[in-house]
Amino acid sequence: MSGDQTVRIQRLGEPQGAGMGMRRLSVVVAGGGTAGHIEPALALADAVRRVRPDAQITALGTERGLENRLVPARGYPLELIPPVPMPRKPNTDLLKLPLKVRESVHQTRDVLDKVGAHVVVGFGGYVSLPAYLAARGRVPIVVHEANARAGLANKVGAKLASRVLSATPDSGLPGAQTIGIPLRESITRLDRWKLRMQARQHFGLHPHAPTVLVFGGSQGAQTLNTAFSGAAQAIGRAGIGVLHAHGPKNSVAIQQVMGAPIYRTVPYLEQMDLAYAAADLVVCRSGAMTVAEVSAIGLPAVFVPLPHGNGEQALNAQPVVSAGGARLIADEELTPQRVIDEIVPMALDAQRLQMMSQATMGTGHREADQVLARIVMEVAGQ
Repeated sequence: MSGDQTVRIQRLGEPQGAGMGMRRLSVVVAGGGTAGHIEPALALADAVRRVRPDAQITALGTERGLENRLVPARGYPLELIPPVPMPRKPNTDLLKLPLKVRESVHQTRDVLDKVGAHVVVGFGGYVSLPAYLAARGRVPIVVHEANARAGLANKVGAKLASRVLSATPDSGLPGAQTIGIPLRESITRLDRWKLRMQARQHFGLHPHAPTVLVFGGSQGAQTLNTAFSGAAQAIGRAGIGVLHAHGPKNSVAIQQVMGAPIYRTVPYLEQMDLAYAAADLVVCRSGAMTVAEVSAIGLPAVFVPLPHGNGEQALNAQPVVSAGGARLIADEELTPQRVIDEIVPMALDAQRLQMMSQATMGTGHREADQVLARIVMEVAGQ
């Protein structure tokens, strides 16, 4: 080898570009409002940091969003901007919309300039629209759509974006590449069977009884609360344990059955990985994030779609239902009797649950966070 030639050998596990004088990557993620928008943004942030530990990740949010709790807890800075909620019907709020958009876009541009953003990644919701408009012509945009039916913010963003990604085909965004939903490593690396005993001990559940996990999202779901509390005694007599997250603003009254596995109620599940590991079957809403997590870990499910919105929750669940990994029950049809007649026998049928688990696993995308991180760094020129 001649003296003027230099070969650099990258060490195993060393971040790509380390030691090569690369500029510090600055990524702005916009996905505030609900956990379904925030969690994919944070999963992307984690994936970027694993490759580029020096990367600057900034999250956009509003003062009332769930991001105020979730983002700082994961160690990322949060910049607050005015929300731009889209009225569902013509009213006085619609007349105020241009002014609200202008104010929010102006403040968002200030954030992009302050952090020297190389790329803006939007996940839909109130925060994404001003982020897309602020970045237009200034900073490259990447759009990710988690739902089976795209919302208005991402439809606008897709027209301005360098790359458009989606969780499922036919999201309504032309030219979108299907990659699944970015999930945090505590979910994608979860070994349910290995963690089962620890998880059940953590929640005080019976170590061996068939166990059903019930939750309705971060705020709970009254339909699930009513149906399962009404069926609680029949569930207990069948020898089934329950872990039920009823929501921080709700409560459920459960009469325990003597000698039966415990029916455990909690306001909120802080450690979803342990909740999933404790369960043989989950009964829940079918938000895009929930469906993605259940699919990635192979947990059999009964989905009860939220009856509001544009019907996206039923669409989110359809690929898993079609594959045989889940059942779908309409919100108005979930009654205590339906729980007794359909969900109790399912929870007791170990062979059926095993087949559903295998079918569910086949619909998941465990590496979506890594795929999206690579695309984001490519768009940022990194």
